[in-house]
Parts: sequence; C-alpha cells; structure tokens
Amino acid sequence: MNKKTPIINFEKYSTKDLKTMAEAGLEVVECHRVLAKTGDNIVRELLPKEETFYQFDHCPPGDIIDYDSHSQFYYHAHREGEHGHFHIFMREKGMPKDCRPAKQSKVEPIEEREDKICHLVAISMDRYGIPIRLFTVNRWVTGENWYNARDVYAMVERFQIDQTKPSWVVNRWVTALLWLFRPQIRELLEERDAVIAKWKKKYPGKDVFEDRDLGLPSMIEISIDDQNQALLRELTRRHEKTTQTQKRKPIKRTKGSQKQRAASRA
Repeated sequence: MNKKTPIINFEKYSTKDLKTMAEAGLEVVECHRVLAKTGDNIVRELLPKEETFYQFDHCPPGDIIDYDSHSQFYYHAHREGEHGHFHIFMREKGMPKDCRPAKQSKVEPIEEREDKICHLVAISMDRYGIPIRLFTVNRWVTGENWYNARDVYAMVERFQIDQTKPSWVVNRWVTALLWLFRPQIRELLEERDAVIAKWKKKYPGKDVFEDRDLGLPSMIEISIDDQNQALLRELTRRHEKTTQTQKRKPIKRTKGSQKQRAASRA
C-alpha cells in the first residue's frame, strides 16, 4: 500500500478536458455548500437517520445502481484513519464493448455471477464528510472481475449516477468527484497494475488476486481545494500562452493593384 503526495500532470489532457474537470470541481463544491447550510455533509446525508450504522454494512442496503449507465456505488466503514469509504463500480452492460477481463485465476463466486462487475476506485472520507484520499483494491476485497488499467479508466469516463434516490446531492457529488480527480485516478490504476505485476514476480507460487497480504495496491491523498486551484492555474497558463502567441503572430499585408497602392499613398 503506497501513500503519495498528489503529483498532478495535466499534459495528457486537452483544454476541453480540463474545463470539464473544472466544471466538475464547481459541482463538488456546490454539493458541499448546499449540505452545509443545514448542518449536513456527504456522509451524513447517506447514512440511515434512525437505524444504527454497523461496520461493513453497505449504505444504502442493496447499493446505489443506475440501470441506464450501469454505474454502482455504496458506502461502508471498517478501516482506521477514516470515517468510511465509497466503493465505485461499473457493471458489465455499462462497459465499453471492447473491454475484456484480464487473464486471472478462477474463483467460484465470481464465475457463478451472472454478469461481470469492475471496481473503479474507492473514496476515503473523514468524519466531517470530506474526501481525503483515493485508493484501489485487489480483486479479493470486492469480488470483482479484474480488468487492466486502460479498460478501467475507460469505465471511469462512463460513470454516472443520474437519479434522485436515495440522495440526489450525493449522486451528483460522486459522479462529479470522479471527473474532478481523473488524473489521479489514472495514475492510481497504472500504479495498481504495476504493483500487481511486481507481486506476481516476487511470489510466483501465490495467486496474487486472492493474496490477503495485498489489499490496497495504490493510494493517494487528495484535496478538493488544491485540485480546483491547480486546474485554474493550468487553464490560466494555457489561456495566457494562447493570447501571447496570437499577439506575436505576424499580420500579412494584403495584395492590391498598383492603382490601389498608389491611392493609399496619396
């Protein structure tokens, strides 16, 4: 399990992508704002109001599934250093057509399931309902089908919970947060695959996907404010660079007849 200070590399992303991320950042901030007005937060909005919330219980029961996009998530708690975390998934019908499970060992519960499901990323929350880190998990943690990083990232781009229940604001928030932190999620997935590959070489006699000694292959600290500020700086830099380039662009003189040039000098 690796903790990393965020290193944001925006070079892989177009200005259009960065603007979409920035818009998602505004959406995330807006969700926190409206909840704070009534003393609520993202986690409190989702937890049962009357019933006791126990460790490992899925909240809400049965998970949140959008049957149009086939995106899915739930919240639960069982780890130290956080209040709890969201597990984010994509079900088979929502995956790009060219996505195929990676080569992996066979386990009965996974093989017997009617459809495939892929874990995209997990979002760790503090007790104030603020996201503090992102992390990936090994296959055994959620019983998912294993896909390589490129395919998982393609699924991340399709993730959307577009419904009101059980909480419209939480559904909007989760969807927007995945857009806001796309660069970090891509790095986490690539690191996850690299850690899995190294583990296979180090322990050739073990089934890496079922090895309980490897639970969280990659992890990164996050900050909504830092990400929004970094996006603003990069968009401002690109805008200024474009403006400067346009100012230095030579203006071509138009061609005219001898009579037109003579008239202009008169």
